[in-house]
Amino acid sequence: MLYNPKTYTVESVTNGHPDKVCDQISDAVLDECLRQDPKSRVAIESFGCHGLLVVGGELTSKAKVNFKKLAESIYKNIGYTQPLKIITQVVQQSPNIAQGVDTGGAGDQGIMYGYATNETKEFLPKGVVLVHKLTKGLQNLRENETLKWLGPDGKAQVTMEGSKIRTILVSTQHDKKVTQKEIKADLLKHLIKPLVGDTKDIEILVNPTGIFVIGGFESDTGLTGRKIIVDTYGGLVPHGGGCFSGKDPTKVDRSAAYMCRFVAKNLVANKLAKKVLVSVSYAIGRAEPLMVEAIDQDGKSHAKIVAKHFDFRPNAIIERLDLRRPIYLETASYGHFGNPIFPWEQIIKL
Repeated sequence: MLYNPKTYTVESVTNGHPDKVCDQISDAVLDECLRQDPKSRVAIESFGCHGLLVVGGELTSKAKVNFKKLAESIYKNIGYTQPLKIITQVVQQSPNIAQGVDTGGAGDQGIMYGYATNETKEFLPKGVVLVHKLTKGLQNLRENETLKWLGPDGKAQVTMEGSKIRTILVSTQHDKKVTQKEIKADLLKHLIKPLVGDTKDIEILVNPTGIFVIGGFESDTGLTGRKIIVDTYGGLVPHGGGCFSGKDPTKVDRSAAYMCRFVAKNLVANKLAKKVLVSVSYAIGRAEPLMVEAIDQDGKSHAKIVAKHFDFRPNAIIERLDLRRPIYLETASYGHFGNPIFPWEQIIKL
């Protein structure tokens, strides 16, 4: 049976969190490569730390990309104004890896998972949906200048007890002139209460350290792929070995995880199950997966119906979900699942 805790906690971070800045830079590079050359093979990592940004990785593409200029624009668009020294080191993809991908095989070995539940319209756990709305709400309140004291960096955390919200925690970067009392009052009025209504029985924690003026790369290191649980299902189901951002769809770490979500969501949307965990595994260079499984809330396998309707070979996934498009920057904040604009979120009839 699926892991189904009565009490659980999930986390999200804003687009200005250092790790998410790196995810967005890596996915912006990917999008630009795909925009110019849809067959691009991309594996880009970004690392930021105290005034320094390193963009590196492997690339096989006809695209001409100014990595430094692109990274600077993402950094500034997020809302940061501090100077940033940028170093780039992007080289040709290893021919040892390319030889397997060239024949339609998986770009790496690995295990991927997808999950869906009928408890929300997003087919995600209630806590996961809420925590992303909290962090996205921080960004919206900052960008529309409702709360001018907000900074780009921030986090939120939600503790659920069954369907009831037990605790909401928000930590946000802020201007040094605003008081913590004002911060809590403003966030209750403009962010938390509009989302959850009555907060009488909910523990509300705001900036528990007491001050959060310094944020982003000034305060912390950022790295592509370090928020994989935020990107997926909040730790409520397993996660495979790889991250998503900065990788083109020949990398099954990304594309097969999207396919697993697509399958899980459609099994639930078609009322074949209330909750489903889909898993798949690959050998590098081999197109056919080593296994595909789909287990519901009662422990029942739906592998036969999955095999009938869905093809997990890498090229088939890319074609079915139309993944050679520049759609990935949008995934790099607030989770890769639940947003109806993504092709793996579409509902089909089974």
